[in-house]
Amino acid sequence: MGNISRVLLNLILYSGILYLGIIVLSKVFDLGTKKFMNLNNKNRKVASLGFLVLGALLPLVLANNTYALRTSVLVLIYIVLALSLNFVLGFAGQLSMGHSAFYAVGAYTTAILTVTYNVPFWIALVCSGIVSAIFGLLLGIPTLRLKGDYLAITTIGFSEILRLVLINWASFTRGPAGIPGIPSPKIFGYTISSNTGYYYILYILALLTIFISYRLLNSRLGRGLVAVKDDEVAAEAMGINPTFLKILAFVLGAAIAGLAGGVFASFIHYVNPDNFTYMESVVMLTMVVLGGVGSIPGIIVGATILTILPEALRGISTYRYAIYGILLVMMMIVRPQGMISMSSLKGGAKHENSRS
Repeated sequence: MGNISRVLLNLILYSGILYLGIIVLSKVFDLGTKKFMNLNNKNRKVASLGFLVLGALLPLVLANNTYALRTSVLVLIYIVLALSLNFVLGFAGQLSMGHSAFYAVGAYTTAILTVTYNVPFWIALVCSGIVSAIFGLLLGIPTLRLKGDYLAITTIGFSEILRLVLINWASFTRGPAGIPGIPSPKIFGYTISSNTGYYYILYILALLTIFISYRLLNSRLGRGLVAVKDDEVAAEAMGINPTFLKILAFVLGAAIAGLAGGVFASFIHYVNPDNFTYMESVVMLTMVVLGGVGSIPGIIVGATILTILPEALRGISTYRYAIYGILLVMMMIVRPQGMISMSSLKGGAKHENSRS
């Protein structure tokens, strides 16, 4: 059997497995979402608290499994990144295909400040969020007046320009060689160098991102964003400023992606331009689409599945990006609303309201 035939056979096989997996997981998440949303408010809070405690205790369960703990750290990084993209795509309805650029800005800011200028990690991390937010603002002001394909192409262009700058500005970024020796963070003189320490840093960052997401979604600004996403013309007629809200979502998403990049740089102690290619943006987009655009629980699920899947099935790593493409097409056909959709969450809420 030739190589091409073997590749096609493998892709067909993995596509079939993915199809069955999507169907089974969809049924499971539908049932789980329905049961969760049918709980009264008190039990719902208890269940949510239970999930938080389980997440906090996970490093203790995986204490003897370094590989699993390291994978858990990567899962949290991608959860934060996917949620940061959700500000732009899920809340503002803007298709950004260059989100990895803000991830790169954050990572390089931390790397340059800590290695070249000996700035403490925590200050460098805050600077990573601020610098990424500034880049988000500078890109957002001229581009968010664009829509659909034009915005996507512009953000891809920005991502590639940034990557080329990182490669060619060798005197500042060390070019393709990257920046090694990024130090671990310290708290009260204690150096956080273990996977468990990074897990808790990212766990707090993920909780902070989830908190900001829910607060924004339930605020006046968030309701304005939803209105802009649904019908920009009608929202503008109601006195809402669509451009301001879209830039706000873009800047927030960029800042959080920058924070994730800063922690990532310290976690692997080395960055180079190959860590932040266009395909990283595709991976983030796939996580958001798989989980459910705009759905915070869904995106957490999507990021978790797509981070663990290649690790659990090493045999498919060669076909990783091809499978991501197939997965996106299948999700659009089989379950366009994602694993845990916003409509299922709202439907549960309505049901709860009707019961009360």
